[in-house]
Amino acid sequence: MRLASLYSGGKDSTFSLYLAEQMGHEVPYLVNVVPEASDSWIFHTPNLSVVPLMAEAMGKELVTSTSSGTEEGDMEGLRCALEGLDVDGVVSGAIWSDYQWDRMGMVCGDLGLRLVTPLWRKDQDLVMERFLDSGIRAVIVGCYAEGLGPEWLGRELDREAVEELKAIRARTGISIVGEGGEYESMTLDSPLHRSPVEIVSTEREWSRSGGTLRVTSARLGRRA
Repeated sequence: MRLASLYSGGKDSTFSLYLAEQMGHEVPYLVNVVPEASDSWIFHTPNLSVVPLMAEAMGKELVTSTSSGTEEGDMEGLRCALEGLDVDGVVSGAIWSDYQWDRMGMVCGDLGLRLVTPLWRKDQDLVMERFLDSGIRAVIVGCYAEGLGPEWLGRELDREAVEELKAIRARTGISIVGEGGEYESMTLDSPLHRSPVEIVSTEREWSRSGGTLRVTSARLGRRA
């Protein structure tokens, strides 16, 4: 099928896009909904300003729309972004959120589009193992759970980090894929990238409830 990929720049949207292309689908479009509020009901929000650079790094056409950040606003923003695109369906990185899956499914159903969710209901340990095997490189840019301190901001999600997430899960019950909002990530490179994304400068924000690594400048890099 010819698909558009919902793309936030995080590891799950990149991994689902990668899997969709591995399945033989053509994915020419990245769709990014930009909420006005930082606590969107449906969409990832940290560092959305870097998504255009990410689309350039992958040679994909970026389609954007805005949202008020409310539930209805998020759905309307998604509908506006998808209307008129020459596609058969939409790729989503949803894993366990029934709420997210239902809302995206409603919009796709209204537009006559298939919803493709390669990660849906997969075992979280298996998802992380396959993610590590895929060659996708991502760093943590938001921490919002017990056990994830400021030292995690900017840390790459490699095998050592995943093992530490499993140890934290044993103590606190977190989702190691961040499905419960425990952390947010940002993709730097993948087999889909023509050029890696390099973070040039950042600002850290930290409070009692967690923190965010805001990317203030980024650029396309070169392969070693």
